Amino acid sequence: MDIFKKTPNIDWLKFKWIALGLTTLIILAGILNITLGKGLKMGVDFGEGTLIRIKFKEPTSVSDIRKRLNEVGLGSSIIQETGKNRTEFQIRTVEIKSTRQDQNEELESHQILANKVIEALQKKEDQEKLAQGLLDLNNIDHKTIASLLSQVFPEKSEELAQKIIEFRRQNGLITDWNSLKKEPYSLDDKVLSFLQQKTFLGSMTVLSRETVGPQVGKDLRKKATQAIIWSLIGMLVYIAFRFKGVEYGAAAIFTLFQDVLVSLSIYSFTNREINLPIIAALLTIVGYSINDTIVIFDRIRELKRLRRKEPLEKIMNLSINLNLTRTIFTSATTFLAVLALFLFGGKVINDFAFIMLIGSIEGIYSTFFMSCPVVLFWNKLFKKKK
Repeated sequence: MDIFKKTPNIDWLKFKWIALGLTTLIILAGILNITLGKGLKMGVDFGEGTLIRIKFKEPTSVSDIRKRLNEVGLGSSIIQETGKNRTEFQIRTVEIKSTRQDQNEELESHQILANKVIEALQKKEDQEKLAQGLLDLNNIDHKTIASLLSQVFPEKSEELAQKIIEFRRQNGLITDWNSLKKEPYSLDDKVLSFLQQKTFLGSMTVLSRETVGPQVGKDLRKKATQAIIWSLIGMLVYIAFRFKGVEYGAAAIFTLFQDVLVSLSIYSFTNREINLPIIAALLTIVGYSINDTIVIFDRIRELKRLRRKEPLEKIMNLSINLNLTRTIFTSATTFLAVLALFLFGGKVINDFAFIMLIGSIEGIYSTFFMSCPVVLFWNKLFKKKK
C-alpha cells in the first residue's frame, strides 16, 4: 500500500526554526504553569494520603459530602465527582504532617483517616444496623461473604460469594435483593432469605481505596525519575554505537527529552493528576518516538552511502519523504487505538489515554522537525568539511 504515486518532495527542514520556537514556547508555558500556576497535581502514588472512590445509592452533592466531613474535622479533603449521576465521588484525605519515622505508623494514620471518611458518609440507619451485628453486603469482601454463606451452604459458598462480588463489580452496589435473582447471578430464595437475616444493603459502597505514606510517595517519585533518565541514557549509548556517530544518539535523546517535556507541559494545563500509569505512558511515548526516529536515521545512513555528493540536508528531507507512507499508517493506527481508549476506556484509564494521545502526535512531530535538525546542527558545529 502506498498513499503517494510519487515520492513527495516536501522540504521538512525548512520549518525547523518554527518547530523549535513552537516547542520552546510550549515547554516554557508548561514550566511557568508548573512552578507559578496550578502545576502538576501529584496523585496518591507520589503524594501522601488516602484516595477513596465511593458510590452512593442516591444522588448527592460535593457540598453535602463536605458538610458531613466537616463534622469529623476532614472538611479540607479534596472531593471530586467522577460519575454522571452524582452518585460516584473520589475523595482524597489531607496530608498528615507527622514526625513519625516508622512508615507503618504513618500508613496506619492514613487508614484511620480513611475509616473516618467512610463512617462520616454512612447514613444513621446503616450505622444502627452495623451496631446490631448485621453486615453491610455492599462493603464486605469475598472472604467474609463466603465464610458467612458456609454456615448454611458449605458446598456452594465460594461460588455464591463470587457471584455477589461480580454483581458489585459490574454495578457498583446492590440496590435491591431481587436484582440478585436475575441472570447470570441467579441466587435462589433460600440464599437471599439467609442473607436478609444476616446482612443489609448499605446506602454506599467503597469502590477502591489506596493509601500511601510520605516515604513511599518520595521513593516512587525518585524511582519514576530514575526510570525515565536511565531509559534515555540507555538509548543514547545504543544509538551512538548503532549508527557510529554520537550526533545521532544526542539528537535522539534531545528529541525524546523534549517529547516528555512537551507532553507534561500540555498535561499540566488539564488539571489532571500525575500517577504511576502516567509515568508508564511517558515511557511508552519514549519507546514509540524512538522507533520512528531510528527508522528515519537508518534511511539517512543508507542514502549517505548511495548519494555521497549530495548535501546532508537534502538527504534528510528525502529520508523523511520516503518513509512518509509508513509513518502515516503507523501513526494513524496508533492514534485510533489510543483514541478508542480515551473515549470508551472509562475513568480509570482516561488520564493514561489522554497523555498517550498527546505523545503519539508529539512523537511524529519531533521525528520530522526536531531529530534531523539536531543532527544537521551537530555536523555543522563539530565536523569539518572534507
